[in-house]
Amino acid sequence: MPLDNKLTRSAMPAIRHDRLIVFTDLDGTLLDHETYSHAAAGAALAALKSHGVPLVLASSKTASEIAPLRAELGFEHCQAIVENGAGILEAHQTGDGSDQVHQRLLDALVELPPALRSCFEGFSDWSDEEVASRTHLPLDQARMAKQRQFSEPGLWSGGETERDQFKALLKKRGITALQGGRFMTLSFGSDKAQRMIDIIARHSSPGYKPFAVALGDAGNDIKMLESADLGFIIPNSSHGGIGQLAGEASGRIIRETAEGPAGWNHAVLGLLKTSSNT
Repeated sequence: MPLDNKLTRSAMPAIRHDRLIVFTDLDGTLLDHETYSHAAAGAALAALKSHGVPLVLASSKTASEIAPLRAELGFEHCQAIVENGAGILEAHQTGDGSDQVHQRLLDALVELPPALRSCFEGFSDWSDEEVASRTHLPLDQARMAKQRQFSEPGLWSGGETERDQFKALLKKRGITALQGGRFMTLSFGSDKAQRMIDIIARHSSPGYKPFAVALGDAGNDIKMLESADLGFIIPNSSHGGIGQLAGEASGRIIRETAEGPAGWNHAVLGLLKTSSNT
């Protein structure tokens, strides 16, 4: 269910900056799909900081990956949604934590029929060098990407029938399989949208609820976009992207034309220009 506020692109109300809270996907959205650079979004990032608008990073990345990036961006005072919503990285925390949940995922994979298990290769099956090669990450960052706590991303090589069987068997064990722009991610439920709602609840008080804005580029962002007060689809030509969503007809979900951080920059600057300090 979308949050309370509604708006259209043609009649967007003046939203106070101190009511805004922005949730964003990273790869292919705030970060360039190939280079992982956020340079093209620099102006919008600076504007968010100057207006005191919280920025919640929401990604398939691990806490170990997101913590230094969050600090680099200057939003370490904000929570972050990690591993596709499987967990939350609290404000000012580093990526250290228990991997017991992740180990349960690996144990469940071992119990699958070998023919199905062999169709899925996860980060835990790969060396640091293989993760670096498949993600195009530098080796040190690939090493952090392997430090899983809540989920296991990987690549599916089987057909649709086998994939359906794979997902059905995992579902019996309480595990969901979500296909993102590049990887299929396994976890024990929850997603970016639910974590977004949880964080909004923390920032709410009687008579006050933040105005939630979400930005994303892939299928695993759809529920987050649809659950926000305002969503921005950032196009990504490297994969199928996001098909037409119902909220686009009313203007509650807006499709940008520029890809990656350039589109992100345009969306956020336009949002802040429409919003106000009072």
